[in-house]
Amino acid sequence: MAASLEPTTIGASGERTGRFDGVSPFGSGATPAHEVAVVLQQRLRSLASIALIAIGYFNLVRFQRFEMTPAFVRAYMVPGALTLLFLAVCAAALWWTREQHSLRRLRWLEGLLFGVLTASFASDTVNGLFVSPGYLAVYAGRPVAELSILGRQQSILWLTLIVTYGTFIPNTGRRCASVTGLIALVALSVTIGGWLATRVVSGRVLVFFLAETVLWLAVGVALAVYGSHRIAVLQDEAMAARRLGKYRLTRRLGGGGMGEVFLAEHVLLRRPCAVKVIRPEQAGDPAVLRRFLREVQATATLTHPNTVQVFDYGQAADGTLFYAMEYLEGLSLEQLVTQHGPLPPARAVHVLRQLCGALTEAHGAGLIHRDIKPSNVILCRRGGVQDVVKLLDFGIVRLRPTDGAASGATQTGLVFGTPAYMSPEQAEGGELDERSDIYSVGGLAYFLASGQPPFDRDNAMRVMAAHLSDPVVPLATHRADWPLALDAVVMRCLAKRPDDRFASAAELDRALSAAGVAPPWTETDTTEPSGGR
Repeated sequence: MAASLEPTTIGASGERTGRFDGVSPFGSGATPAHEVAVVLQQRLRSLASIALIAIGYFNLVRFQRFEMTPAFVRAYMVPGALTLLFLAVCAAALWWTREQHSLRRLRWLEGLLFGVLTASFASDTVNGLFVSPGYLAVYAGRPVAELSILGRQQSILWLTLIVTYGTFIPNTGRRCASVTGLIALVALSVTIGGWLATRVVSGRVLVFFLAETVLWLAVGVALAVYGSHRIAVLQDEAMAARRLGKYRLTRRLGGGGMGEVFLAEHVLLRRPCAVKVIRPEQAGDPAVLRRFLREVQATATLTHPNTVQVFDYGQAADGTLFYAMEYLEGLSLEQLVTQHGPLPPARAVHVLRQLCGALTEAHGAGLIHRDIKPSNVILCRRGGVQDVVKLLDFGIVRLRPTDGAASGATQTGLVFGTPAYMSPEQAEGGELDERSDIYSVGGLAYFLASGQPPFDRDNAMRVMAAHLSDPVVPLATHRADWPLALDAVVMRCLAKRPDDRFASAAELDRALSAAGVAPPWTETDTTEPSGGR
């Protein structure tokens, strides 16, 4: 038995993270905001954790080394505790959440995080230099060389903060210079402000101290801007290297048993699309190459609006085979039901009838999909219309056997597909026709109505055995509001014998229409984020 194939998901995203924002945060390239957001979220997560450990350590050292007088607690321990609390909340939120935050939200968090760290460093600077016995007063009568050492020690923390920002945070050079320059200005301002408030040393002493401080702050800003620029250059070079023919790959969307799918952009047209490539380790397998070519040819012949459209096919200079198809920004039916629950009967009928249209064309061309399931159907927005169905992944499509060559595409006795939604004849490795896909559509309809496939067993073998022999629990058992006429349509799709099912997708479409679900589903009924928003 062949292993079950996982879905090839194309743009099945719950939020609008794949759109291009027109300006590359890494430089002149066309890097999507989503990719920047992924990197930024990872960096902020690490940074919050490192800062939490470092500041926690410094506070522990202070607690052990210094006398906890009321003045000392107010000046150091209370601000330190508040900073630690904030960092702990940030780190916990970033580590425990599975959601990919938007770039806008992460930029706000970035500003808040570095704002709190800057305020914490400013508090330490003022207290360390000017609150009795401030270091400036202690060093005032000593040689200028020692005053320079004090300035260097005081500046090292600010330099660390500035360089960390430049090397950790993905940015343009201008934005990095603005933020790090502002941090350096805060460091100088609190020093001058503290001196004006206390006058603990003469102006001449302060000038010597500030000269050393300015030098190290300038070094920190220069290192940060240079580091940010070099990272941007390397990122652009990496992006330029991720090219397949006329397409620039930007990020990985998903993968299946045969290949991987990337969000890409046509270099000249600037149009986002999805590009599927053969996995490098499988590129030398003739069987995989034949199957890949069969998928391209099968999908390219289909023009129904509810079938994913293929734009291009080619081979890169290094021999990598690929094809480009439309990028679909929306939710798969699996994601939609998982996040928002089972669908109303009218919406389920609306989805299923579109799917029937796509299958009618495919079956008319002699193609059996063999892997219809919720994750292979995207609900998106096309041309301003909501809830548009797109059938994906013709990777294990089979030509209806009309001659020896065609029937050799799939050997009897081998099982391909997804156990939860495969027909009984597919589970036992028999010959398939259109009615096998009808059974899978019934399984998908069952999932849309109940939130679960027709059979839920411990393992794939038991699921396949259930398809062969176990009765399906009627949908009315799960949904009191599910119309009996629609239940009968779904149960007929799930009949064990192919002869007891609908003979074609067109016949199933007519049955769904005649089920009398009223009122019909319209675009104004769509409230879940089923497609591009």
